[in-house]
Amino acid sequence: MFDSLSEKLREIISKTSGKELTQDNMQEALREIRRALLDADVNLRVVKSFISSIKDKAEGEKVLDGVDPSQQLIKIVHDELVNLLGTEQKPLNFSGNPNLIMMLGLQGSGKTTSCAKLAVKLKKKGRKPLLVACDIYRPAAISQLQTLGREIENEVFTIPYCKDVQAIVRGAIDYANQNGFNTLILDTAGRLQIDTDMMAELLLIDRIFHPAEKLLVIDAMTGQEAVNVAENFDAQLGLTGLVLTKLDGDSRGGAALSIVYCTGKPIKLTGTGEKLNALEDFYPERMATRILGMGDIVSLVERAQEVFDEKQARELEEKMTKNNFSYNDFLKMQKQMQAFGSMGNMLGMLGLNIGKDDRDKISHEGEKQFKKMEVFISSMTPEERANPDLINTSRKKRIAKGCGMDLAEINTYIKQFDAMRAMMKGMTDMKSMFGKMGGMPNMNALGGKMGKHAINKAMKMMRRFK
Repeated sequence: MFDSLSEKLREIISKTSGKELTQDNMQEALREIRRALLDADVNLRVVKSFISSIKDKAEGEKVLDGVDPSQQLIKIVHDELVNLLGTEQKPLNFSGNPNLIMMLGLQGSGKTTSCAKLAVKLKKKGRKPLLVACDIYRPAAISQLQTLGREIENEVFTIPYCKDVQAIVRGAIDYANQNGFNTLILDTAGRLQIDTDMMAELLLIDRIFHPAEKLLVIDAMTGQEAVNVAENFDAQLGLTGLVLTKLDGDSRGGAALSIVYCTGKPIKLTGTGEKLNALEDFYPERMATRILGMGDIVSLVERAQEVFDEKQARELEEKMTKNNFSYNDFLKMQKQMQAFGSMGNMLGMLGLNIGKDDRDKISHEGEKQFKKMEVFISSMTPEERANPDLINTSRKKRIAKGCGMDLAEINTYIKQFDAMRAMMKGMTDMKSMFGKMGGMPNMNALGGKMGKHAINKAMKMMRRFK
């Protein structure tokens, strides 16, 4: 997301590096920023306001001694991006018993899938959501929601053959009160375009049941049209927030940068992938740092806490310490990494100075090699997967035939696995040593250098996979 805009902004800001901020080079930078925003499909009203604010702040900014002017420009642009994206994170409103969240949107925006993703998210927060099938018009809409409900193991409320949406919502509230559900997620009907009948039905639900949240689901890839849709819905229903889907597939990001400014409504959630756990809270400041290529370590850590099983991690660490790390353990690690999201998204969160093409290449190659490793490991016997030291030349030949690879490739994978196992053992030994020593002076600085070294080493290993 925002890949093209991010690259252009970094390039523009780098041109001012080491130079004094003058009227001439500021005008040139502003022209380039304006062009980059328009190329990213940002609304013209937003571009004018954004450029005007940057100009006013830059002209009034005193250049501090010892501070690179480009760093001051980054701060100004960063602050304006935060303002543009909504200043601060707006959490969901869980008032009401039961709490009602009405999901709105046009057909194809990802509304029904977003309902399921939201249910997954709320369950992780300890709530008990009930999915309510209110789309009585679109063929197979109810069965789609039921299929998603089974996949995420979440109950779906529906009244077969009922065409009265008010009766469905009323029945869902009664059912929720009787069965301990505290949040109802209403999957309302979408249309190919905004029409009077659709709005009348939504208005009735709003006025009768007073949902705490009226969230408009918008496809980020629709660009300028997303602003028009949001403004129309808000004018008639009074939205409480927005959900941007397919944000991972939109390299320009114009919708996200335009929609808050034009509607005055906060982006509350973003869909960042196809998996049903890929719905994230939206933080304007974190997004601004990512747009400027500075990464988003906080979100990376939060995602890791969600995905990684702490008990399993402790077990793996113990195996690494004893040098008992097996191919089965490798597969477990791989599955957790896949749940984390794409490698490209992870590299973006780390804020590494890698171009989009290189990041996509690394991501593609890494994921391709993980799949090949999975096929390679699946061709082993259970005993071989549990005990890598059993694999001798004859076993390698049998494994090679089983997975359709040549012996040289099998040898390469085994060497890489052994090297990784040795590296992990070394890391756990170092951690144990520092623990016994009670820490060391200036460990933060050392950790920073070690972190950079580890990332560089990981990048070199990825290149070797090609």
